[in-house]
Amino acid sequence: MKKIDSIPSAMKALVAYGPNDFRYEDAKVPEIDEDEALIKSLGCGICAGDVKSFHGAGMFWGDKINPAWQIPPVNTGHEFFGEVVAVGENAAKKWKISLGDWIVPEQIIPCWECRFCKSGLPYMCQVHDLYGFQSGVSDGGMAEYVRINKRSVIHQVPKTFTVEQGVMIEPASCAAHTVERAEIKFNDAVVIAGMGPIGLCKLQFAKYKNPRLLIAIDSKPERLALAEKLGADVVINFTKEDSVKRVLELTGGYGCDIYIENSGHPSAVVSGLQMIRKSGTFVEFSVFAQETTVDWSIIGDRKELSVKGSHISGLDGYEIAVNFMKNGLLRTDEITTHSFPLSEWEEAYSVSAKGVGSIKVWLRP
Repeated sequence: MKKIDSIPSAMKALVAYGPNDFRYEDAKVPEIDEDEALIKSLGCGICAGDVKSFHGAGMFWGDKINPAWQIPPVNTGHEFFGEVVAVGENAAKKWKISLGDWIVPEQIIPCWECRFCKSGLPYMCQVHDLYGFQSGVSDGGMAEYVRINKRSVIHQVPKTFTVEQGVMIEPASCAAHTVERAEIKFNDAVVIAGMGPIGLCKLQFAKYKNPRLLIAIDSKPERLALAEKLGADVVINFTKEDSVKRVLELTGGYGCDIYIENSGHPSAVVSGLQMIRKSGTFVEFSVFAQETTVDWSIIGDRKELSVKGSHISGLDGYEIAVNFMKNGLLRTDEITTHSFPLSEWEEAYSVSAKGVGSIKVWLRP
């Protein structure tokens, strides 16, 4: 095993104990074996899912529909990258990494034994351990040091990247997969609802597919202004005008060909089903904190829609994200708006949740 000389025995971490019970506290620096690596976290983004977890969303902590999935106490955070400070001999050979390398692990830690892993879909792993959610297995990046599980898939991060770019790799990887799932064609009218960090990345990826019309929907003027700057043909503030009516007007009364739901709000699902054309494609990505009720006859009897889910980064989302950033094709400089030291996580979570004047908020461990 190789390691640097200055690794401490203790560190600071943001530990999730339960809904509304996250604590900034002392923790042990993880120990690793010859199949693992240890990184110093250089930055960790705050995902909308992190905020919803903190507030007790059922998909994380369990409810009448969902079993509990988050296992406390766990160092939270999955949008991170870091510098290799220790690496086992087997891990160095397997991942082709060395001390000092910057790396990012894919957020899911596949079991490599279930039917999905064995059929080439590890991101759909039935076990579904995810960094920042399962205690002892997948402690996350809102900590000074992170143990990289031996089952992980990792990617090299160019040292030319800024920290702001590094914390956007995971969100951008999700955006890339969603746009691939949408199968956008040249003559399509595409709507992306929700101009948060991932939505703004999806907008840019979708632009490279060259649809005839690319529409961005949100309620925040500053985010819509940035969406227009990043390539949206039309921006719609749904608090100022009827978004369904406007999309129908823009498409000759038919509706959009593809609707990508990225906001995580039930109203965006309802309006999306209304503004999409017959035989259109609805792509759902978001994490919801509330139940969503829709008239399912719209999907079948009335419109015969294709409904697709998009789950995390797919097979090559990380590779696409890193390459697009490296080549200057994906802009994130105006998306990463706020950073806070890890000790100020409460303010950071609040700023992220409100989304007023902020887009991507990240923490400095």
